[in-house]
Amino acid sequence: MSSGDTPAVARRKVRMAIRDARNAKGDTQTQVAEAMEWSLSKVMRIESGEVTITQNDLRPLLAYLNIKDRKTVDDLIQAAKASKQRRQWWDDRRYQGLLTSAMRQLIGFEAEAAVIRSFAPQVIPGWLQSDAYARAVTQGFTGDLTEDEIDARAAIRTERRRALLGRQPRPQLFALFDESVLLREYGGAEALRESLAEISTAIERELIRVRIHPLERPYPPFGQYDLLYLTDESSHAVLYRESGPIDEIVDDAVRINRHRDAFDHMWEGSIDEEDSARRIAAAAKKPAGAEDRPAEKGSPA
Repeated sequence: MSSGDTPAVARRKVRMAIRDARNAKGDTQTQVAEAMEWSLSKVMRIESGEVTITQNDLRPLLAYLNIKDRKTVDDLIQAAKASKQRRQWWDDRRYQGLLTSAMRQLIGFEAEAAVIRSFAPQVIPGWLQSDAYARAVTQGFTGDLTEDEIDARAAIRTERRRALLGRQPRPQLFALFDESVLLREYGGAEALRESLAEISTAIERELIRVRIHPLERPYPPFGQYDLLYLTDESSHAVLYRESGPIDEIVDDAVRINRHRDAFDHMWEGSIDEEDSARRIAAAAKKPAGAEDRPAEKGSPA
């Protein structure tokens, strides 16, 4: 375990080691909770990454799970230390109790990821939405979420955008969204143009790479998702999936690989980056009331 592991990387190593060892032992989470005299929720939250585990709890847990190699134990103890990060901007009081566990983990991973690939079939990816656009999208959760939760989710999207685009060291950011997004006016025409103008600026500054998935090509039924690589793209990715008010972090390698294969297939079959950039810039400047569809592939935008 490198002492340079970031908190998100370190926490993930610990919880994956615990989960894999439990599965290898053949125990359920309930059996671990009973053996350690913990609550079941504590075991579940440790394995999900919702909470960190203390060194005092980790040592007897590793012994119970038959992880006894001294170097391995020492490495995991050091990782547990590294996972105790200082408070971050998303720990602000205004977000307390209003974000899902998956969302909090996502933001932590975004703060440290080396590469992020996002696909959105119906809206601009969450971390690229402007204030007004994000507000309009999250208002669609009325009935499923409280007003406070809606407010928090809208605010967190724009904070994520600022954090990601201003991050140092700069991550590699890839965004892929459907051509219909250029026409769908969440929050009205001005809100859409504002979001697209900010994306266009980020492209010009070489902060992100963007492609538009053409209307005539189908996309897989995965919905909106993000792939985050904490070191580089040779490492195991973390998958975040979002469907309306429901979201989740996925660690299953088979499902992650399927989503990456789908992303690569769509990326290669999409409008190239230069033409996509032209279309986004043109849509950002489109006069109010203009309803013409974006130019067909290969034609000037």
